[in-house]
Amino acid sequence: MSLFGLFSSQTIPQVDADQLRLRIKNEKPVLLDVREVFEHKSQNIPGSTLIPLGELQRRVAELEKHRTKEIVVYCRSGNRSMSACKFLQAQGFNVVNLSGGILRW
Repeated sequence: MSLFGLFSSQTIPQVDADQLRLRIKNEKPVLLDVREVFEHKSQNIPGSTLIPLGELQRRVAELEKHRTKEIVVYCRSGNRSMSACKFLQAQGFNVVNLSGGILRW
């Protein structure tokens, strides 16, 4: 199965930066950064896990412990994270995309 293919016809829920800040304060969601290492090092949301999009298929098992939780996925602008959300949703994970990515953070 290709990571960039169409995995699901279901809509991916979105959250904006302000909504995510409230969730972080009140709910402690799982945060997944799918950017590259150098991007994560320059700016990230504290407490996030880094799994670059190109490594997600082979590293998806690392997220098993979060299968019953909501995973908020982010990247630079929201495009890579949307691809990651589609893949993870097809694998049975409960995902939300950070609209606008870290640029809106």
